[in-house]
Amino acid sequence: MRGAVEFGTAARALHTMDASNYRRVPLGVVAPRDADDVAAALSVCRAHGVPVVARGGGTSIAGQATGTGVVLDFTRHMNRIVSLDPGARTAVVQPGVVLDRLQEAAAPHGLRFGPDPSTHSRCTLGGMIGNNACGSHSVAWGTTADNVRELSVLTARGAALTPGRDWRGAPEGLRSLVEGELALLRTGYPELPRRISGYALDALLPEKGADVARSLCGSEGTLGVLTEAVVDLVEAPRAHALAVLAYGDESAAAQAAAGLRPSRSPRSGEAGGWGGPLTLEGMAADLVPPSAGLPRGGAWLFVEVGGASAPEARAHAEAIVRAADATDSLVVTDPAAQRALWRLREDASGTATRIPADTSGTGAPGGTEAWPGWEDCAVLPARLGPYLRDFRRLLADHGLRGRPYGHFGDGCIHVRIDFDLLTDAGIARFRRFSEDIADLVVSHGGSLSGEHGDGQARAELLPKMYGPGLVALFERAKAVWDPDDLLNPGMLVRPARLDENLRFAVLPREPVEVAFGYPADGGDFSAAVRRCVGVAKCRTTTVSGTDVMCPSFRVTGEEEHSTRGRARLLHEMLAGEVVTEGWRSTEVRDALDLCLSCKGCRTDCPVGVDMATYKAEFLHHHYAGRRRPAAHYAMGWLPVWLRAVARTRTAPVVNALASAGPLAALGRRLGGIAPERGIPRLAEETFSRWWDGRTRTEADGGPRLVLWPDTFTEHLSPSVGKAAVRVLETAGLRPVLPPTARARSARDGGARPAARRGRVCCGLTYVSTGQLDRARTVLRRTLDLMEPVLEEGLPVVVLEPSCAAALRTDLPELLHDDPRAAALASGVFTFAEALEGLAPGWTPPAVDRPVVGQTHCHQHAVLGDSADRRLREAAGLTGELEGGCCGLAGDFGFVKGHFEVSRAVAEERLLPAVRSAPEGAVLLADGFSCRTQMEQLAGRRARHLAEVLAEGLEGTGR
Repeated sequence: MRGAVEFGTAARALHTMDASNYRRVPLGVVAPRDADDVAAALSVCRAHGVPVVARGGGTSIAGQATGTGVVLDFTRHMNRIVSLDPGARTAVVQPGVVLDRLQEAAAPHGLRFGPDPSTHSRCTLGGMIGNNACGSHSVAWGTTADNVRELSVLTARGAALTPGRDWRGAPEGLRSLVEGELALLRTGYPELPRRISGYALDALLPEKGADVARSLCGSEGTLGVLTEAVVDLVEAPRAHALAVLAYGDESAAAQAAAGLRPSRSPRSGEAGGWGGPLTLEGMAADLVPPSAGLPRGGAWLFVEVGGASAPEARAHAEAIVRAADATDSLVVTDPAAQRALWRLREDASGTATRIPADTSGTGAPGGTEAWPGWEDCAVLPARLGPYLRDFRRLLADHGLRGRPYGHFGDGCIHVRIDFDLLTDAGIARFRRFSEDIADLVVSHGGSLSGEHGDGQARAELLPKMYGPGLVALFERAKAVWDPDDLLNPGMLVRPARLDENLRFAVLPREPVEVAFGYPADGGDFSAAVRRCVGVAKCRTTTVSGTDVMCPSFRVTGEEEHSTRGRARLLHEMLAGEVVTEGWRSTEVRDALDLCLSCKGCRTDCPVGVDMATYKAEFLHHHYAGRRRPAAHYAMGWLPVWLRAVARTRTAPVVNALASAGPLAALGRRLGGIAPERGIPRLAEETFSRWWDGRTRTEADGGPRLVLWPDTFTEHLSPSVGKAAVRVLETAGLRPVLPPTARARSARDGGARPAARRGRVCCGLTYVSTGQLDRARTVLRRTLDLMEPVLEEGLPVVVLEPSCAAALRTDLPELLHDDPRAAALASGVFTFAEALEGLAPGWTPPAVDRPVVGQTHCHQHAVLGDSADRRLREAAGLTGELEGGCCGLAGDFGFVKGHFEVSRAVAEERLLPAVRSAPEGAVLLADGFSCRTQMEQLAGRRARHLAEVLAEGLEGTGR
């Protein structure tokens, strides 16, 4: 083969799971380059009797993308759009192409692929065909099967077929099998908009065109291996509007959705064809944060309509509102606002995995984990309201909780349920509920799966839906296509039991001893790792809006460099079956090496995986009692080295040495620093020394606050601190610096000077390098020094976003046993938050210039930038800052071996924005790393917001 063949520990560990509850350990992973490679792999596996599982984005929720044989990963090489014909409205695609890439290619022609699952930014066309995926626009454009024209497949025995209509591409024996069972095929399938369960053998009926390609959709890789597909494209409306309709509860919303279903499809796009709903999506209040800004109600329908123009789309939406019997409504036409609302819906598959505490007093007192397992059944839309009421009753009967949402217009419901999949009793209840809910769905004339397929989660229950005769016919059809049962065995026919191969069975039952507190996971590191349910938003290949996650994956495209991949390796490390060296694992270490610790996943991941914390935890254990990389000493202990330079006043000497070629190169080599990097210049006068020597101009009677002298402001960019003092004092505030050891010693009468020597520090550099024992020591000393501040309850303003984030999150999570940590964390303000909260009447100077730059990734993930946006707007700084990450990310971009990745991350959004900045634009970056990256890679100096405002004050005479 010319593609990748990987049978090592890391490759196997990365592919043990998809987005389901199931886990299987493969023998190896193959990434074919073309159909010939696929044929070669099938030949080898056939010769050795090894099963084959085709895999796309790995977002399957029923276990179809896991297997014990060879996994074919189509995302790495077979991911191209072969051709696109706007006239014929077709595209030829390889199975590994991500749906969003097809949408981007079709958009300039006014076209799109109709189905769009919520995982559209990372799911592949091959996976969509394998599961017959649908998405929110299925009321308009149907399922994937409705949009497939022709397929190219290889059978397990190596036959190359091109299935299409009129029996084209059928394997020998399929036609005779079908023609012998016409009566069963005509009566055995329920008529539903969403029927994904089982094989679609009814597509082979003569009155349905004997469509072999359509019959393969939803076969979950069990009949043939897809190598190429010809798909139909539909005309996209030029404008969209979103009608948000509020109802008292989800049953009322479901009943309304049935009445709003379009009477015809807008597929043709003729004039006036966009007036009907393109989507009919439902969500209840238990999945929507109060800050979402939805109209008042207990449940909502998201009804999207289109139009040839924005006014026409709005008119269609308003017509929907008039036709709907809603308690309240909202029409949204702004594209950004629509995207924000759709994100609520698309992230539900992740957010639904955490059910908050029941505050009614009748249920679980604490929050619980929730899982798929009964994820996406479907009934007739007219039956959805009654079904939901029965579903809620059945949940209560079993003592379970879940939050339904989904495709109300098609009668398809998604739900994550708080199954206990860790104990024998919980797993037994999981089985009983699954059997009872299958009976309930069938009693409503429904399908066990309405979108994600059966896999292992539901295939065992198919006889309840179809009866033994049709299930036996499924087995015969499988034997025609794959007589050796080589392709994805255990799915759909002769399935494994639904309570076997559960992925949590291998995890340790007792909590692992760790350094961080993991308060959101009950202090259990295993529970923290379990957060990753595999929805793979971290595998998105482009930055959307202000999102950050996951920069290293977007550069390398490798699963091990995604948040999900790293979580999978940690899961396998805890399991100890594939990754056997525990905390000493080199596979986990190498995967985490390119994690930038940007914390983007903490916010952008729908379930809040925090890989930066997990990385610090791992490094803490991995290097315990062992020599660390040189960079951990050079940059992890940066505050110590910089304070030593400041005490000895040798900054000019250090700067001279750092600019001397041979000496600088030697220093970089000894310190583990990338040879491509310049060493930032140290300030010859630190911020604290400037403070001590300045003439006080404190505002009389103004609120006092503590201005935190972080390492970067103190030693590398004191101009930021000076500017902040100027602005804060002009705003009527009285900044002071934190107590030092000298000041505290005097108060104590010199009783405890030795233990309190030094200055405050957030511990960031120690945390990011996993030196958590040292970080705890530094942070406890900081809390000792800050006791007078905590006693007074003074706000603490931190200018460096990464340091503010460390104090807000790392401090209380690392010193979870010290109440002072939470007290200090709650008192931390950013520069903009301080001005807004402590000087609400102050008006900033009118800078009135465009702004270009990047929101610090830690600010995005931990702190939020709402106050910054309002402050910039008040100062006339127009324009939006970029999302993503600068790529330097603290010490990451300075470490030897990281430079190319660091630069590639910067080239994604930041550097192009800097190069194309309009004349007179302000380059803005509050983070020292971001400013350094711009200076070193673009040759442009950026400034902190405090510096920009201070400069503006100069021009006003204030």
